[in-house]
Amino acid sequence: MSEEKKAFTRREFLKIAGITGATIGVAGGLGGLVAACGKDDETPTTAGPTTTVSAGAEQGREIKVGVVVPKTGALAAFATPFDWVHGQWEKALAGGVQCGDGKKHLIKILVQDTQSDGGRCAAVTSQLIQSDKVDIILAGGAPETMIPSADQCEALGTPGLFIQGPWQPFYFERGGTPEHNPFKWGNALCVGIEAMAACFVDMWDQVSTNKKCGLLYPNTTDGQAWANEETGGPSFFKQGGYTYTMPSFYTTGTENYTQQIAEFKKFGAEICAGQCIPPDFTNFWQQCLQGGFQPKICTMGQALNFYETVSAIGPTAYGLTTEISWHPDYPYKSSLTGQTCRELADAYEADTGRYWSAELIFYSLMEWFVEALKDTPNVDDKEAILAAILGAKLESVYGPIDFSIPVDPTAQTEVSHPVPNCLRMPTAGGQWLKGEKWDYEKFLVSNLFVPVELTTKVQAIQYS
Repeated sequence: MSEEKKAFTRREFLKIAGITGATIGVAGGLGGLVAACGKDDETPTTAGPTTTVSAGAEQGREIKVGVVVPKTGALAAFATPFDWVHGQWEKALAGGVQCGDGKKHLIKILVQDTQSDGGRCAAVTSQLIQSDKVDIILAGGAPETMIPSADQCEALGTPGLFIQGPWQPFYFERGGTPEHNPFKWGNALCVGIEAMAACFVDMWDQVSTNKKCGLLYPNTTDGQAWANEETGGPSFFKQGGYTYTMPSFYTTGTENYTQQIAEFKKFGAEICAGQCIPPDFTNFWQQCLQGGFQPKICTMGQALNFYETVSAIGPTAYGLTTEISWHPDYPYKSSLTGQTCRELADAYEADTGRYWSAELIFYSLMEWFVEALKDTPNVDDKEAILAAILGAKLESVYGPIDFSIPVDPTAQTEVSHPVPNCLRMPTAGGQWLKGEKWDYEKFLVSNLFVPVELTTKVQAIQYS
């Protein structure tokens, strides 16, 4: 990232990142994993890798991978590409993985649906570990999936790889502090509140406004984290020169946003921002338009990650902005197949008839695990698997994975290591506009934390 884009000091970053010891979190995004197309959630599948395996390699035991994702319920939008990803794994891992013990091992994948419920998430993770005897857990789908699953891995001494949520709640809300890391078994590829908030401000700066913002947050882990006026979004927005009004938390599933909209209008907000699940944002945005609230910019986390959300809203979704955890224009390749991000997205669209999804990043967890297996001398030793995970260095479709990067919560690089058990992965900002192939396409409009060229700038929302 260029020096011109480093807009805040180390002390300011520490405050924003929550290194004061405060408990914080952020809107997630997710990616999780997948059951194979046409199969029940608990149906195991067996696969093995594209890596060349010598013909004479001794056959080792089957390695079991437990996968925990919200395929149904309020977080189900995160699961849209999961079945396809699972199918890609089966193709890429066709012959078994030759591990560090010199033996070829097939991989059995056991998938469990959390039903978007934290209690069930913990229960199915425990079942996979204790009853199914899996060797590792892969889980993703916002903090509500990552945290309960990771806690079970810690309690039961099993490696876990997690994705698509902010590092702050994954570390701080579970008892981590700047001075003490209590976690051993669970490691994650994350987004970060500091990076997402920086992208928000970068997008807002591209449009002339009165710099007044109305903030909308639900009474959830993500919402509370974003709303924290000392370590959440508001702190960063203030440093960017923006003022805000922030009504009280709304309850997820509410159908009436009259009070919040009235407050935004009274404040004179020309920007609207927050974090919502798709059904909540759809209701909120319709009521904004009906109530005559027409902000120049609307930047919403979580809900606007999904093509399904904007296509359901219709043409009034043009111009809406959001953070981006992954985009086909990212300059990375798969360690399993050599596919670029664009090739992966094109294959997904061709196979499914759907617009690409940022949740394709769940693909990277298997890349990470397979790379670790190559250096695992004893697959029956979970400590050895964990050591190989932490020692793995690879380029994935999500970006570089390397836990040897020094721990530094102030780093403003494309990939950073803010706390011991998390990497903060590349983050960007995007705007939904009419495309050539799809009615709604997500264009990159902020590149503070990813080395990619922008082809357009943020456009103010146009109302008919």
